[in-house]
Amino acid sequence: MQKARIKLQSQDCSSLDEVCALIKDIAAKAGVHIRGPIPLPTKKLRIDPRRTPCGDGSDTYEKWELRIHKRLIEVQADDRVLREIMRIRIPQTVNVEMTLG
Repeated sequence: MQKARIKLQSQDCSSLDEVCALIKDIAAKAGVHIRGPIPLPTKKLRIDPRRTPCGDGSDTYEKWELRIHKRLIEVQADDRVLREIMRIRIPQTVNVEMTLG
């Protein structure tokens, strides 16, 4: 049996959890051992631009933040289960990285 490590990233937490649930269902039906989804630290990208780009007026700033949520799933599976996982329809907002080892 191989061990597959699946890293999932997305800005939308709900779509990320849906994909994780689909992977867990496939693993449960096949009867293979699964660890996760393990929530990894959320990456926060912050930008504080000035409200007036010309410099007139008071020094007021807007605050913008982009959050990237991450999950990690480890599956001990054979080729058949990995093929089923790779056939899942994944939204464009979710980034998936799979490594075998």
